[in-house]
Amino acid sequence: MVGLLALVMAAVFAAAAIYINVAEQPARLQLDDRALLAEWKPAYKRGLAMQASLAILSACLGFAAWWTSGDPLWLIGSGIIFANWPYTLLVMMPVNRRLDATSSHESSAETRRFVIPWGVLHAGRSLLGAVAAGGVPRRRRNGRLIVSIIGAAS
Repeated sequence: MVGLLALVMAAVFAAAAIYINVAEQPARLQLDDRALLAEWKPAYKRGLAMQASLAILSACLGFAAWWTSGDPLWLIGSGIIFANWPYTLLVMMPVNRRLDATSSHESSAETRRFVIPWGVLHAGRSLLGAVAAGGVPRRRRNGRLIVSIIGAAS
């Protein structure tokens, strides 16, 4: 059961991250420079709280699934979803801070030049979430069919 919850949390994380890349970011880029930044700031703050929580929760549940099952693939899935934290802190945070420090009155074409690569960097989070949530059906030695995170046992 704990493995299923880990998978669900990773899937919710992945869906939210992919939504940002496929719907929110393209719509944001249709706005003028000032409105673009005005939309990005609150969306970023809300998304940060939601996605950070989902990544930690999924990673902890995946770790618990590994602990209780002994299957190391749960640990791999847990590590992949947790990788969003260092990826965000090391790769995305410089861009996030730059955009967050820009006031709406100072927004310009340069701001847009940071928001565009921000979307590309965010796709890395979408990829990590999708890989972690990539439940793969497989058969165990006992013949039982299971669905798992990156092939880990449920």
